[in-house]
Amino acid sequence: MAIHPIEYRYGHPEMKAVWNEENRLRKMLDVEVALSKAEALTGYIPEGADEKISHGARKVKLERVKEIEDEIHHDVMAVVLALAEQSGDAGKWVHFGATSNDILDTATALQIKDAGLILAKETGKLRSILLETALSHKNTVCAGRTHGQIGVPTTYGLRFAIWASEIDRHIERLGQLISRATAGKMSGAVGTQAAFGKKGIEIQEKTMEILGIEAADVSNQIIQRDRHAEFIMWMANTVTTFDKICIEIRSLARSELAEVEESFGKKQVGSSTMPHKRNPIKSEQVCGLARIVRSMVEPALLNNTLWDERDLTNSSCERIVFPESCVLADHVIRLTAGIIKNLRFYPENIRKNLELLNGLNMGEAIMIELSKKGVGRQEAHEIVRQCAMSARETGIHMKDALIKNETVSGYMTESEIIRIMDPDSYIGTAVEQVETLVKKLEKKRIDIC
Repeated sequence: MAIHPIEYRYGHPEMKAVWNEENRLRKMLDVEVALSKAEALTGYIPEGADEKISHGARKVKLERVKEIEDEIHHDVMAVVLALAEQSGDAGKWVHFGATSNDILDTATALQIKDAGLILAKETGKLRSILLETALSHKNTVCAGRTHGQIGVPTTYGLRFAIWASEIDRHIERLGQLISRATAGKMSGAVGTQAAFGKKGIEIQEKTMEILGIEAADVSNQIIQRDRHAEFIMWMANTVTTFDKICIEIRSLARSELAEVEESFGKKQVGSSTMPHKRNPIKSEQVCGLARIVRSMVEPALLNNTLWDERDLTNSSCERIVFPESCVLADHVIRLTAGIIKNLRFYPENIRKNLELLNGLNMGEAIMIELSKKGVGRQEAHEIVRQCAMSARETGIHMKDALIKNETVSGYMTESEIIRIMDPDSYIGTAVEQVETLVKKLEKKRIDIC
């Protein structure tokens, strides 16, 4: 029976496949085989032994490894014995000179590399969706809001461009950190490579070259966990951006605003008791799961604070942190991409909210124009503030309050006031910013390994 929601509710098969038991075993066997090849190349084990070990690795079954582990209660040694069984007379050279974490940590590096590629690919897809949305809505003027209150106009295109730019920085960060997070090692029991003798450095370098990852410069019994913590913190940082995006979507989808809405299926049910409901459940799911991914940061950091050359407190923790973080982060990325791609816009509500304050939100435009005409900036601010307070208290339109003001009417005509207060003409360089960003980011490619 499935217990964890990752098993039946959350996560994509592609990312789950990276962290399942079978793939974990395959990665460990890949490391054992690479080690044997490196040792054969350096003359540390007999020539040809590596070929037999490689052939044996293809025949190792997860079921047999579990049988052995049930008997000896050591996961790595169970893999070693299962591989030795299938390697004939070369079985005595399996795992020669290595310690458990040479295999475990290097296998983890291979899994992180695969997970990183998936995360980069899916984040890149989301970036493209955001850029497309920004471009298609570059002229959709809407109410800007600060402190939850309506401010001067902005555009939906600029909002989506800002998110796309932020996600692009996450992609850059992933490309920068992935080589650090995917370093492997063959350093032995406490890091001295004593069991490999003088060939230790060469064996380590050749093993990692075969596997296609970097070798740690120095290590003790384990790869230092600052590398992994950086990767976990990247996921926490990245899903927080999606959390922010979906909070905004949820806010804009409120009944009182109703500017956007998640797609809603023809037979979809919003509430078990309120038939009219169309809840933003996908966005809420993103926000909820982002909390779980962020919660992985502390254990990831604490996994670096081990005793001496190492203790085992990181091991059980990482069996949860690595797969859960990657599976849920990937799930959140894909879910957010679907939300944005299928987002519905309601232009009539966007316009209604833009004009909700009867022109009060256009006070800055008047202030700037008065300043250009010779009124001091601070004086202009106070004049417009008084007009805004009067308009708010009396319920009249802001333009009428401005027209009534002798100072304002002395500097600009009624037609000028009406023209200046047109929200569509007060979006500055928003359109140009969107177009520039789209051109810049469309030229970039994703390549993290």
